[in-house]
Amino acid sequence: MLRVLAVDDEKPLLEELLYLLRSDPRVLSAEGASDATEALRRISRALESGPDGADVIDVVFLDIHMAGLTGLDIARLLAGFARPPLIVFVTAHEGFAVQAFDLKAVDYVLKPVRPERLAEAVRRACAQSGRPEERPAAVAPGAGSVPAVAAVPVARPAAAEIPRGPVAPAAPVPAVAPSAAASSAAARGADRAPEQIAVELGGVTRFVAIADIAYVEAQGDYARLHTDEGSHLVRIPLSTLEERWAARGFVRIHRRHLVALARIDELRLDAGTTTVRVGAAELQVSRRHTRELRDLLMRQAMG
Repeated sequence: MLRVLAVDDEKPLLEELLYLLRSDPRVLSAEGASDATEALRRISRALESGPDGADVIDVVFLDIHMAGLTGLDIARLLAGFARPPLIVFVTAHEGFAVQAFDLKAVDYVLKPVRPERLAEAVRRACAQSGRPEERPAAVAPGAGSVPAVAAVPVARPAAAEIPRGPVAPAAPVPAVAPSAAASSAAARGADRAPEQIAVELGGVTRFVAIADIAYVEAQGDYARLHTDEGSHLVRIPLSTLEERWAARGFVRIHRRHLVALARIDELRLDAGTTTVRVGAAELQVSRRHTRELRDLLMRQAMG
């Protein structure tokens, strides 16, 4: 089984990569590093401890574009050691594949990372490391794994999982011609935008009600949806959500933030800086959006 270090300077993407790696039964442990300096410190400690030491690292899952040293720079440094860890590059850019394989990379995985593609990279790393894959029939939660997400019946489909196994056929239902009222309601529903957005993590798809989202944060080509219960990462640019959700009362307040107007608790002006409070979060409003936001909040307050 593999002991893994994942390196990415985008924290949400690092967390998602670690989640997927820890879910794989062939991974004994998976730790994260958010920059090149931290990664090199951990790798140096692992190399000093020897192949049987407590800090050993079998394979590094490495982003390429990072502040300071790039993933390619780190790989070049590691190539000078007698027994360096294996390297799997995980990147959003296709153009570095030749350089990566010149550096003896085990695999080159493109973002957004698909669970089945990452599983193949783990398989290749196991094969090259000489460590057994050790695929048990059932894996108990513990080191190197996370508990499987259980489907729990709830009152609304927002927390329901999409079934992954075979589904028993439904009992036949007599065909009934729809009433005029039902047809009209269906037509109106087809014109409305979806009430939920699908989010995926580790192969499990959940549905989050758009009404539960307080604000959205841009993270590269991704967006993080913030609700009262937590946050969810989706592979949709903020600009796309801005366009889709304008009719739902979401307004752009900054190049990084989209906010549900009804969830703004406070607007504050301080020394030329404008901020809004959304629950426990305080978000900055850019100058170009300040006047429009104030007008919208005034109109909302006046009904």
